[in-house]
Amino acid sequence: MKGKKQKEPVGFNPAEIFAALALLEKERGIPQSFMMEKIVQALTTAYKRDHADVENVIVDVDEAHQNLKMFVQKNVVEEEDYVDPANEMPIEEAKRLSAKYEVGDIVNIPVDTVEFGRIAAGNGKQVIIQGLREAERGQVYDEFNSKQHEILTGVVTRVDPRNGNVSLRIGTGTDSTEALLMAGEQVPGEDLTEGMHVKVYVVEVRRSTRGPQVLISRTHPGLVKRLFELEVPEIYDGTVEVKSIAREAGSRTKMAVWSNDENVDPIGACVGPKGQRVGSIVEELRGEKIDIVKYSEDPAQFIAAALAPADVVDVWMADEGKACRVIVPDDQLSLAIGKEGQNARLAARLTGYKIDIKPESYHDEEEPPAGGAPEAADTAEASAVEPVDAE
Repeated sequence: MKGKKQKEPVGFNPAEIFAALALLEKERGIPQSFMMEKIVQALTTAYKRDHADVENVIVDVDEAHQNLKMFVQKNVVEEEDYVDPANEMPIEEAKRLSAKYEVGDIVNIPVDTVEFGRIAAGNGKQVIIQGLREAERGQVYDEFNSKQHEILTGVVTRVDPRNGNVSLRIGTGTDSTEALLMAGEQVPGEDLTEGMHVKVYVVEVRRSTRGPQVLISRTHPGLVKRLFELEVPEIYDGTVEVKSIAREAGSRTKMAVWSNDENVDPIGACVGPKGQRVGSIVEELRGEKIDIVKYSEDPAQFIAAALAPADVVDVWMADEGKACRVIVPDDQLSLAIGKEGQNARLAARLTGYKIDIKPESYHDEEEPPAGGAPEAADTAEASAVEPVDAE
């Protein structure tokens, strides 16, 4: 009857849905229109699930009066063509509803209020809860995505004895999340236990159905760079620049630095008074050795510096390709190569050049080959890889 409002079913209050969406938009920044679209989709899907024969269902969203109504749409057909009661209505029946209906028109039949209320109460709430979860995940993703290539401190929550992977809780409050430190991203020999606070490098943040995935590392060269930024004001303000880093985590790191100010010694700034700056980083990295060398635009100078602590007598550069032969004093050959080839290997990664190391006695016996290109030699050779981006 006109003027008499139908009683809403228990648990269904369209005004509450509109209010919840307004709150979501205000606090989480999710547009009401986006959420309402999801609710409408959920309601129509739920109705069709209960009424498999029905083809067309619409939900009328009345924002002005904060109300929702559902209609089944039926096609008006001739009496003799009437075969599908779920989706069709004979013309005579349509005329009884309104004289204006003709064959081919579409009639909107209101869905029973109680049935619609039952569907809406459950599905509307579910969509809003899901939207809230998505918003929180989005918020956490944005929070950590802005911290890619930064250092964060995490608390060890679990160590998996089977594969050695370590779970950490990073961040605080609602913006915290679990991150997995894979065994391959841990420093060899480092023993992590539950409750321990550990600095980790955020390599990448990915979206997933279970929320943001934060990929972290303790072995990434970027961790060393960020630690130096925290300790060395000249790096943080850009006076001293980290050009490249080569690292074998837990053992040794080589870092090439350059000063934009001729009055600032880049190596001295990184080492600090009495070695305090580099000392605190070595301590954080559990005793990992750090060689700091001066970067040079001249490849020969840079390569010679990269092989420190060994002295270099001469560097022959190849005419083509990134290769060279380095001559060192006979008594420093093993120092230049390093234990198990580590010094030469890190120097090659740092500079991006293939380095062939020869003793000075070899220099006396043989001149460099035509064009200066080094030939394969058994004495020592370091395979080149591209310089590691400190980012």
